[in-house]
Amino acid sequence: MVHEVTLITGDGTGPELAEAARRCVDATGVEIRWDLQEAGIDVMERTGTPLPDAVLESVRRTRCALKAPITTPVGTGFRSINVFLRQELGLYACVRPCKYYPGVRSFFRDVGIDLVIVRENTEDLYAGVEFEAGREDTQRLIDFINALPSDRKIKTRGAETGISIKPISVSGTERIVRCAFDYARQNGRRKVTAVHKANIMKYSDGLYLATATRVAQEYPDIEFEERIVDNMCMQLTQKPELYDVLVLPNLYGDILSDLGAGLIGGLGLAPGMNLGPAGAVFEATHGSAPKYKGLNKVNPSALILSGMMMLRYLGEIDAARRLEQALADVIAEGKYVTYDLKASRDDPTAVGTREMAAAVCRRLRAA
Repeated sequence: MVHEVTLITGDGTGPELAEAARRCVDATGVEIRWDLQEAGIDVMERTGTPLPDAVLESVRRTRCALKAPITTPVGTGFRSINVFLRQELGLYACVRPCKYYPGVRSFFRDVGIDLVIVRENTEDLYAGVEFEAGREDTQRLIDFINALPSDRKIKTRGAETGISIKPISVSGTERIVRCAFDYARQNGRRKVTAVHKANIMKYSDGLYLATATRVAQEYPDIEFEERIVDNMCMQLTQKPELYDVLVLPNLYGDILSDLGAGLIGGLGLAPGMNLGPAGAVFEATHGSAPKYKGLNKVNPSALILSGMMMLRYLGEIDAARRLEQALADVIAEGKYVTYDLKASRDDPTAVGTREMAAAVCRRLRAA
């Protein structure tokens, strides 16, 4: 069977990583017809938009994309393409495994960490409902809130106050919690933990927790518990082996997935899947690292593992297993790995992105 997949090459180190991951996926023997699409800063400089219409059209057609990292400017510039893609394509769930592979430097290497973070993608503070300081509509919003019969007031003026709205809905929470429980069932997981701040944000996170608790009753075969987000951070650094699948609102999910990546050795090992009724987009958790652009230096493992998740999604279970094992073998051997996977980051025997991907391909072909 031939699968059609959109390959979004990204910017910064994205094109190098996209090529490495594509080579490894192809080396499994699965037949894929790749539709190459460009997005990001480089494309914006040429066309005036960081996300050409052709990219969305391709993903809507193939219903499956492997996306290399794309730069998101901090504070200024265009809005996050990653957030826009998730909202435009209805990719409401972000699934981010955090799994330790022997050979990686980590303080938790003897624990055997194997967590999965399920993050809601479309609501919460990341919904982008924001009001800029100094604008008339910001002051009108402040005046409206302060006129309500409540003791909750905004005590600063619109000229110096920026506002972000945090929407949390019953329907949005129901579908992300069901996604987490369904993932647990399908992958032999034992427990789902809902993470929140309902003790303070009672009408948003409180709604999230109440809804999650109700949905959990539909899955009596899976253990359910809840944790306050700050406590969850402490728990993960003290006893991560106690946790399995975490389901979180958008912002907490973004933050804790980076924490989880830190437990297993860094973002270079952290893949991700964005899932919705119209299809899925697979991507590394890390950014585009533009300072390393063209240097053949960065670790391709996260995007290779995202390719592994993509193969599972396409029903190519054996190929996914073989790809993960080949990468794990290369990491464990420690010979053909990038600088961040060496015992010392100054190790002169470290190889580049292309060479590590080539080692994974050799393992696949020899298996």
